[in-house]
Amino acid sequence: MSSKQQRQELAALSRRKYSFLPETMPRALSTVLFLLLIAHCSLFTASAATWTRQRSGTMAWLHAVYFLDQHHGWVAGSAGTLLETADGGQTWNRIHPPTGDTVRDIYFANDHDGWLVCERDLFKLKTNDEPRSYLLKTSDGGLSWQRIVPDGIDPNAKLVRAVFAGSERGWTFGEGGVALVTRDGGASWSRQTLPTKFLLLGGAFSDEQHGWLVGAGATILHTSDGGTTWHNGIVRDGASTRFVATSFVGNRLGWAVGATGRVFATTDGGRAWFQQRTSVDADLLDVRFIDAAEGWIAGLNGTLLHTTDGGVHWSIETSGTTHALERLFFTDQNHGWAVGFGGTILALGPSSAPRFKTQ
Repeated sequence: MSSKQQRQELAALSRRKYSFLPETMPRALSTVLFLLLIAHCSLFTASAATWTRQRSGTMAWLHAVYFLDQHHGWVAGSAGTLLETADGGQTWNRIHPPTGDTVRDIYFANDHDGWLVCERDLFKLKTNDEPRSYLLKTSDGGLSWQRIVPDGIDPNAKLVRAVFAGSERGWTFGEGGVALVTRDGGASWSRQTLPTKFLLLGGAFSDEQHGWLVGAGATILHTSDGGTTWHNGIVRDGASTRFVATSFVGNRLGWAVGATGRVFATTDGGRAWFQQRTSVDADLLDVRFIDAAEGWIAGLNGTLLHTTDGGVHWSIETSGTTHALERLFFTDQNHGWAVGFGGTILALGPSSAPRFKTQ
C-alpha cells in the first residue's frame, strides 16, 4: 500500500467520529466529502477547550503524569517529586515516596495500586553492583512503597518507561533494548528478547497481546502475542529518526513522534509507517490520541500540536510557556494535562466560548 493510500485510509477511518456522514453513502464519495471538509473548511468544535497553567508548587522537572479520571491524578519527576490531585489539578499535594531519585514514569491501576520507575544518579552510586534503575510499588495509594529491582536486569541498565495492561500485566523498558514483563502484578519479572539494542524510549499496549515499543535508531517494534515475539516496523523516509513516544487507537491505527518535528503514522498495526507533515522543527516528546481523529503532541519550547483529522493536518496550539513539555495524558476530549520542565503543569479544560479551528 502506498503512502497516499495509507493517508486516505487513515482519513477514512477517522471520519467515524462524524456521524453526519450517512452510512449508506458510497465510500469514495463520503471520503471525498470528509477530506474536503477537513482540508478547506473551518472545523467547529462544540465542546471547545483551552490550556491553562496550574500551580504545582515545585520547580522540579516533571517527567510523567497519570490520571484515573478527570479528578484524580498524579505527576512525578526529578528529586523524587510526586504530586497528587483529587480535583483535576486545582490543588496539587506532595506525596513523599522513599526516594530522592528521578521518577521517570508513573502508573496507577486504581486508587490503591501504583508503580513508579526510578533512576539513580550515577554520581551517587557507591559501587558498580548497585542497580541504576528500580521500581517502587504501592498498594495503599502511596502511603507506603515497596522497592523492587526486576530480575534479569543489568545493574547498569537504565529503565525509562513502564506500560501496563491492568494491575497484573506490565512491561518496563529502556537502555540497550532491555524489556521486562510481569504477569503477576510485579512479584516476578522476566526478560523479553527484542530485535534491537537501541535505547527504548516509548511504548503502548492496547491489550495484553498487542503492543509497540519505539526508540533510537528509528526503532519501532510490534508484538501481537504479548511480547513472545517482536517484529520491526518499516519506517519510510525515517531511517535516522529517534522516536520518543507512540500512541495507538485499537490495534491498527498508531502514531510515533521524535526529533526535529517528525511524526509517523501506521494503519496496519505498526508494520509500515509513513510520515505526516508538521510545521515545526522542535523535538517532539509525546503523542496521545483520544480517538481515530483527534490527537495531541507535546515537545520542546512549549510545543503543542493538535489534529482533528487523524494527523492529515497538524495545527500549532498556544501553550503559554517556552518550557519543554515532556508528557501528555487525557481522560476525554476536554480534559487533559501536559507536564514538563520547571514544574510546568498545563490543563486542558472546557472554555466558555466555542472554538473555531482553521487549517
